[in-house]
Amino acid sequence: MTAINTQAELDAKVKSVCDVLRRSNCAGAMQYVPELTWLLFLRFLDQREELDARNAKVQNTFFQPSLTGRYRWSSWASPQGRYRKKLQNGSSGDVFSFLEHDLLPHLHKLGSRRRATPRQRLISQIVDDVQETQVDTEHNFLDVIDRIDDIRLDDIGNQHVFALSGAYEGLLLSMGEKNNDGGQFYTPREVVRAMVRVVKPKVGHTVYDPCCGTGGFLAQAYEYMQTQSAPDLDRLSDETFYGREKDNLAYPIGLANLVLHGIGFPHIWHGNALTGAAVYEQLFDHAPTHFDVILTNPPFGGKEGDEAQSRFAYKTSSTQVLFLQHVIDSLADGGQAGMVVDEGLLYRTGEAAFVQTKQKLLEECDLYCIISLAPGVFTTAGSGVKTNILFFEKGKPTKKIWYYEVLPKERERFTKTAPLTSAHFEEFFKRLRRRDDSDHSWTVSLDEIKGRNYDLKAVNPHRKPDADSRTPNELLAEIEMQNVELKKALRELRGALKRPRGGGRL
Repeated sequence: MTAINTQAELDAKVKSVCDVLRRSNCAGAMQYVPELTWLLFLRFLDQREELDARNAKVQNTFFQPSLTGRYRWSSWASPQGRYRKKLQNGSSGDVFSFLEHDLLPHLHKLGSRRRATPRQRLISQIVDDVQETQVDTEHNFLDVIDRIDDIRLDDIGNQHVFALSGAYEGLLLSMGEKNNDGGQFYTPREVVRAMVRVVKPKVGHTVYDPCCGTGGFLAQAYEYMQTQSAPDLDRLSDETFYGREKDNLAYPIGLANLVLHGIGFPHIWHGNALTGAAVYEQLFDHAPTHFDVILTNPPFGGKEGDEAQSRFAYKTSSTQVLFLQHVIDSLADGGQAGMVVDEGLLYRTGEAAFVQTKQKLLEECDLYCIISLAPGVFTTAGSGVKTNILFFEKGKPTKKIWYYEVLPKERERFTKTAPLTSAHFEEFFKRLRRRDDSDHSWTVSLDEIKGRNYDLKAVNPHRKPDADSRTPNELLAEIEMQNVELKKALRELRGALKRPRGGGRL
């Protein structure tokens, strides 16, 4: 077993696992990432509980592991494990039989026990939809778990945890790429980092994402809060991060992603946040009704039925509009929110619920900033929709809105080969504190917004129109030149028609 010293070395190890999965019936990221997720989680859990047991022994305290006996990774998966050796020395098919008829059923039932610990409930949810491995042969499966076992982090501290989470983030990006049909799982990380930096979550705050996907906003908020001086690590890990997610594929991946980032107990509610219909809500026990920080990117273009609409004051089929109402209602007084929305939500004024929801936002919250992102930011995630980011504080009305336009240099849109980077936000953060005007920033008063019937679309008043600067004489000269060229072309065409055609006689 070789030591892992750099992010590149860890990335290479994770990639080698994916290479085996790709040749083993998991061709695309939408197949191999979920398979890797539950295996990598069990590997990381085993190391975490080894460390917890050692610390408990030093402190002379009791520690109850979540998994014991043959169900521990170090027993059934590690090449040196006692039960692994028994499986390999047995008959062909014993490994898969153990997985499908012993290990996975045990993990599924673990969280429903009367005295199940929070960690045991978490384990059950991460593997809940796993009935069997997707790997085609036992030989390939053993190759996969051997390579995962080789990813051993001797010190599960911030440096190694962030390295592991960084490698996993790369896999989530591959899920979010166009043509993988996984765009709903990935928000560009530069957008996420900028939003976290604006709202500035602090240790002691509760952080919430009502449609958390694979957990990118919560994970980034955790990394940001870790940098604060002397944080209460137990509270930060176990009592801070809350989310909701309805997608059956994204939900376990999100849980695993947050654990791999170092969050010991992510409180993620599985179900539809808009209808209130829960699939599994035990991880959300004792969650607050209001949150200090909300960071979210609701689905673009989603449509909701009567069941969801009935729970909101302003009824519409638009998923984003209902989520905006949910965010406003879920934010604590004085709380901060950052929310990605598409352009349509800002400028549409023909439907009552759009106008009423934006009016509610401006009356109950201070919508102090809107970032207008150029098209193409979400191209990597398979969407060309133009997006904006809303930042607001609950508890006081809006008096004016400061807009900032993020554009690529010398281009009108971002592309997959020229994506949004942190450099594109540098000027924004320089101007954010004073919120002053520039070529890319401007302020709009509440009276102006009311006069536009709550059309919040970003229209830069400093942008110069592409007007023709030529004088009338120059335009006339251009027309005369074009006429001369046209007459010349007509003469050549007529001459060609008068020439005898070539060819043999019939």
